[in-house]
Amino acid sequence: MLLPAERRRLLGIFVRSRREALPPTAGGRRRTPGLRREEVAARCGISTAWYAWVEQGRDIALSPGTLGRLAGALALAPAERAYLFELALQRDPHPGAPGSDAVPPALEAALAAMAAPAYLLDRLWRARAWNEAAARLFAPWLGGSEPCLLAFVFRDPAARGLIVDWEERARRVIAEFRADTARAPDDPALLALVAGLRADSSDFSRLWDGHAVAARDGGARRFRHPEDGILDYEQVTLVPAAHPDHKIVMLLPRPTPSAA
Repeated sequence: MLLPAERRRLLGIFVRSRREALPPTAGGRRRTPGLRREEVAARCGISTAWYAWVEQGRDIALSPGTLGRLAGALALAPAERAYLFELALQRDPHPGAPGSDAVPPALEAALAAMAAPAYLLDRLWRARAWNEAAARLFAPWLGGSEPCLLAFVFRDPAARGLIVDWEERARRVIAEFRADTARAPDDPALLALVAGLRADSSDFSRLWDGHAVAARDGGARRFRHPEDGILDYEQVTLVPAAHPDHKIVMLLPRPTPSAA
């Protein structure tokens, strides 16, 4: 994708500023601050000329992979990395902090502060944390050994009893998941999850092959709780700014329809 001139100019200024902010390598005096262009180019496996064209705002194509290596070579912070990809009009295939699998403490605290059922999903829709209200509502899922929401919906028979209109909700969940994981369709963990669900569930395989895509825009949700009966909620999904690979899902109680 070729960028408009103003974006190329801003991208070049930003990349140069981050290069000049890096501590120079050892060895001799430097007339200019930071690393040399050839040092950054070597770090991310591109030619010095190509890197110089980036800083000069030349009309060149920038792939997500190259941008990711450039972000690593420049030691960009998460916000700086996100800005780099925004300027380049590309989606970051790995927006989360690499190498960290810990649940951010602030997100755990946010869940605990919520009175309504709320849980935290990671990039593969595995439940990473939840509050007490969610633990009660989703006891078969959150109290079990399978953290992935899709695996619960398609592998656990309890899901069909808990989720009202299971077929429609299952179809919607797959469409939302496909849209949400489109930034990295060749992710090995994603491919392994899909392959396992295909092998275990003919319903998953059938719906996945439909290639439906939908935004995770919330809406009405109904559950058949073994103790509390039919429960109606409005689902709200929030993406934390500092952790875009996570989602906080809240279920706000709604008045129960008279027909229930």
